Amino acid sequence: MKAIEVEVSAFASRGGRRWLTPVALGALLGAVALAIPPVRQLFVFEGLRWLYVLLFAFLGAGALTPLMTHLGHQWGLVDQPSDRKIHVHPTPRLGGVAVYLGFIGSVLLNSILPDWMIATLAAGSLLLIVGVIDDVWELPASSKLVAQLVAAGIVIATGKVLTLFPSGPIGDIANILLTLLWIVGITNAFNFFDGMDGLATGLAILIAGFMGAVAFETNQPELGWLAIAIIGAGAGFLPYNFRGRKPAVIFLGDGGATFLGFTLACLAVKGNWADHSPIVSFSNPLLIFGVLIYDMIHITVERVATGKVRSIKEWLDYVGKDHMHHRLERALGSRQASVAMICLMTICLGLAALALRHAGTSEALLLLVQACLIAVMITILEWSGRQKR
Repeated sequence: MKAIEVEVSAFASRGGRRWLTPVALGALLGAVALAIPPVRQLFVFEGLRWLYVLLFAFLGAGALTPLMTHLGHQWGLVDQPSDRKIHVHPTPRLGGVAVYLGFIGSVLLNSILPDWMIATLAAGSLLLIVGVIDDVWELPASSKLVAQLVAAGIVIATGKVLTLFPSGPIGDIANILLTLLWIVGITNAFNFFDGMDGLATGLAILIAGFMGAVAFETNQPELGWLAIAIIGAGAGFLPYNFRGRKPAVIFLGDGGATFLGFTLACLAVKGNWADHSPIVSFSNPLLIFGVLIYDMIHITVERVATGKVRSIKEWLDYVGKDHMHHRLERALGSRQASVAMICLMTICLGLAALALRHAGTSEALLLLVQACLIAVMITILEWSGRQKR
């Protein structure tokens, strides 16, 4: 890891002019070696397909991220500093492309393509393209929302919907609307967290990790492999995006953040979270995605209550530093501490979700109450920091 940090620092100091660093070259050669059929078959034969998926996504994203950084500088696709942003140096925002290619390369190479995943990848690819276009020309929020609704509709059309309400004309419509709200809501909530170095990528790794753990525990290997591919691609990108107190070399960008949020949301819809209890099945993804849901509810209530937004259009167009990571930074006085706090909170809720898998109804309710208390504690901390300042 220390060698990676040295190479990343050297790369940043050169402004992305030379992308094929020794680390990138090693990752590229490693990915090529893994692509050789006998090597892949060896991993499968030894029962280590999950490790193969992880390594290929990791090495693929790790090799392509320096290239995307170089192209971002060459083509002028950089995120310029401004009053509503916290970074101070122009930074490329094509990191999501590297993560996407590392993820999809691992998925395709391992033939992890059930019918429902083809629709998810097609819809996610659409959002990646729209997001990259937005990074270049800054599309209206309404246009991005339409693209998200279309992408969610593609997934729903394959029959993958939440089943909270009983089957029937009214129940089926309610389930479709709930699925639409879940996918679009989580996609946007995740995108909102792409505001500090390492935060969105770290959350993607953690959320995918807990989803993968549940997937393998419930004998859903395809879902687990897809979660591992997200972990690997995120881990390959992370050293360039989170460097402690040093600025990031590259950002995920709107394309990468929306793709990751959308894909994670769709995996949650597909997953079978519990067989014995409806409340466990419903609550499990709520806990794993709890930080995203909490922030979305918080900013919506506060913006409406304070009169910052008075319509859906104003809510879509509003951009401010009132998200959870901004609030915690003001309370803790450090961006790194804010990122660490959010990741720790995600781990706490994720562990509760794993415990929930083996809980009865009463224990499940207690775990949900505990999660709510954690959210209240964070709110008090945020409010205290705001009052002091």
